[in-house]
Amino acid sequence: MVHDPRSTDSTPDSGSATDVSPLGRKSAKPTHEQTADEDVDVVDWERVAALDEFKALLTAKRKFIVPATIFFIVYYFSLPVLVGYAPQWMATKVFGVINVAYLFALSQFFVAWMVAWAYVRAANRFDGMAQRLLDGLKQGSR
Repeated sequence: MVHDPRSTDSTPDSGSATDVSPLGRKSAKPTHEQTADEDVDVVDWERVAALDEFKALLTAKRKFIVPATIFFIVYYFSLPVLVGYAPQWMATKVFGVINVAYLFALSQFFVAWMVAWAYVRAANRFDGMAQRLLDGLKQGSR
């Protein structure tokens, strides 16, 4: 196909400067774009999954994430449940026009922040465990 140089449409020219996805590549693919067959640093995931350190990491994550998630879901959905089943108590004035339901709703922001803060602390611990595992794998001691 011959491209008319007077045309401003560069679609017929594959690989042109305005092409969104050029067909060729002058350098190797970045690691995040490689397929499993192209990745030369292949990890034996079955061996990694069998390591005690990896199992400990998964257990530690599960011990935090599952209870934190259950706590937050119960806390979050307790507001509409209490409004529906205990409307008199939720309508109790605490000061001025502010009632228990408003305070409970506001508290959900603080609880979400506290759960996020706790997760950041736990994630730092998880990162340390993962780094020690990776260091052991790189040294070949595991």
